[in-house]
Amino acid sequence: MTQPTTAPFPVWNAAHAATLDDAHQLLYRSNLLGSDLRITNYGGGNTSAKIRQTDPLTGEPVEVLWVKGSGGDVGSMKLDGFSTLYMDKLRALKGLYRGLAHEDEMVGYLPHCTFNLNARAASIDTPLHSSLPYAHVDHMHPDAVIAIAAMANSEALTRQIFEGTVGWLPWMRPGYELGRRLAEYDAAHPGLRGIVLGGHGLFSWGDTSRSCYENTVDLIERAQTWLHQERHARQLPVFGGVATASLTDAERDATLARVLPVLRGLSAEGAPKLLHLNTSAEVMAFVNSKDLEPLAALGTSCPDHFLRTKIRPLIVPESVYTLQGAELKARLSELLAGYRADYAAYYERCKRANSPALRDPNPVVILLPRIGMVTIAKDKATARIAGEFYVNAINVMREANAVDRYVGLPEQEAFDIEYWLLEEAKLQRMPKPRPMVGKVALVTGGAGGIGQAIARRILADGGCVVLADIDQEALDSVGADLAKAHGRDHVRGVRCDVTDEASVIAAFDRAAIEFGGVDILVSNAGIASAAPIEETSLALWNRNQSILATGYFLVGREAFKQMKAQGTGGAIVMIASKNGMVASNQATAYCAAKAAEIQLSRSFALEGAPLGIRSNVVNPDAVIRGSKIWTGKWSEERAAANKVGEGDLEAFYRDRSMLKRSVLPEDIAEATYFFAAEHLSAKSTGNILNVDAGNLAAFTR
Repeated sequence: MTQPTTAPFPVWNAAHAATLDDAHQLLYRSNLLGSDLRITNYGGGNTSAKIRQTDPLTGEPVEVLWVKGSGGDVGSMKLDGFSTLYMDKLRALKGLYRGLAHEDEMVGYLPHCTFNLNARAASIDTPLHSSLPYAHVDHMHPDAVIAIAAMANSEALTRQIFEGTVGWLPWMRPGYELGRRLAEYDAAHPGLRGIVLGGHGLFSWGDTSRSCYENTVDLIERAQTWLHQERHARQLPVFGGVATASLTDAERDATLARVLPVLRGLSAEGAPKLLHLNTSAEVMAFVNSKDLEPLAALGTSCPDHFLRTKIRPLIVPESVYTLQGAELKARLSELLAGYRADYAAYYERCKRANSPALRDPNPVVILLPRIGMVTIAKDKATARIAGEFYVNAINVMREANAVDRYVGLPEQEAFDIEYWLLEEAKLQRMPKPRPMVGKVALVTGGAGGIGQAIARRILADGGCVVLADIDQEALDSVGADLAKAHGRDHVRGVRCDVTDEASVIAAFDRAAIEFGGVDILVSNAGIASAAPIEETSLALWNRNQSILATGYFLVGREAFKQMKAQGTGGAIVMIASKNGMVASNQATAYCAAKAAEIQLSRSFALEGAPLGIRSNVVNPDAVIRGSKIWTGKWSEERAAANKVGEGDLEAFYRDRSMLKRSVLPEDIAEATYFFAAEHLSAKSTGNILNVDAGNLAAFTR
């Protein structure tokens, strides 16, 4: 979410910067600029410095352009995120330039300019930095400046606001031609501090990294101050005024939990997608406004925005999302079909002879009056970032319309960026996604040893995990560890008592709100108990049945409902036990409940098959290391039943097995992953996989 305009920008730390060489000062400047979303968003903008270095071939000093490489993010990049190129070779490219119609071929020459065998690919913005005569250059996408750049009277207002110290050029696609025009304009207007690009952003510069940074920030602050003063003077209602009021949090969440799985499934188009919800103040002001429809239809202006959001969003009227069941699905399907048809028509109107094929025509940004904004993408981070970019677009529209008139980028120009062959080449270079990307797993008992191991295995292949556990303290700790290791976008925690129907429903509602739904259920919450039959109390029996049978039923039922609503299949994996196949001495309540889990899984497999929902069982045995159930009385009870010391239990179970090997949480995780992964077990349902190092009595038959 964009930060408040009243907060100060990050301050240059002169003492720290003094300890850095030129390259690291560039990195420091870049990270500082990228740390504030008012300056630029994730992946947006680029920075450069022209640095004197020793040529590794000649030993002579040469001028080297350090510039953010292709696909990087200035806020989080490291030193290896910069491309390095010989400036003399970049200048020599001027003699090879054949004009605007051939400018894309210039990108092919950039690798020939590489300094010191740097493998980081140079971006299309490289000529913009090499063409300007300044030692340090920033190209940022601040909301305040883009708002001015996207106004109908942008050129005159730029001159007025910056008192002639900032130039203005009309929109042009980044590349060699824009670099040439930037240089010509700067040469014709000496003394400029920067140049605004129509509908796009800001170029600014300085003699040092510090002066460049401070110049950039000062220009953005000037733009912000002017916009604030103009808004205050005009006192126009934001976005034309309020048309409707937001739902209460409870009403909103109940609606989203019902709608999002349906929306997610209808948008999948053969590949799983994840959703991200944004209910920030900026978003709510927009979706609840009178100007929502006309402004949304204009599309975004800055190419960095629409490359991630598509040029226009889909608006879902309240009359649609208040529907239920089949009616809801039918109306959402109609809306999405209409959007896809409009997008295909846009493609046909604008395509060139050599345009890449039509891409996914589904919306990325979906606006719901009274609720907020949902963004949809192949993974959670991409969905979240798309939402952040549309918030930037909202800010631009708000500021521009409050002062002048917002103007979106012409449709053909937007298409030529979206379907630019160089952008297509960048997409083709992206690595193949890991097999769990776009998938969401809810793991009960997620804070325990086996639950953690299962979560880590799914996360390792790109999936997202909702950890459900009754132990809030353990849940918080494990969730923080997993988020640190795999990224905050991939992990959520929810307290859940599997014996409480309302708690279970709330857990799945939270999964829908956080990710759009659930593709994989791992029913793993458990306890263990031991007692001779005559000493097995009704309370002990009921506790086992409540957690291990009723609990597995409740989470399975809610997963089944959500998977059915999505319409894209799913995988249910029940972590039962060897004891579900063969009875153990003095564990009647436990064995009976575990047997119930196995039969329950078969029932889910039977009813789920027509819907593509698979259900399978993993049967562990004697997972002692890392398992929470062995920290209580169970360890003492099993040691007594088997007439061994507690410290000898692992050795006892290991030696009892046919393979003479200990079973670890990671072993259960691998078996679970097999059943959860569509690419491994798409044709497996109603099955049982024992992970017990070999127990003859437990052989399935």
